[in-house]
Amino acid sequence: MNKKWAVKRITINLTDSEAKKLEKYCQTTGRPATDIIRELIRSLEINAIERIPSA
Repeated sequence: MNKKWAVKRITINLTDSEAKKLEKYCQTTGRPATDIIRELIRSLEINAIERIPSA
């Protein structure tokens, strides 16, 4: 299956401790950071976001 990635490319800034935590998790699981970040984004509750009042 050919997946089209990079529909939208983002850059994130992490603190040293955040970067180390992500790196260690990736090493432990053997998975790349992009997979971990995509999984975390997919797990976000959209209903919770919709309840936040707009400014």
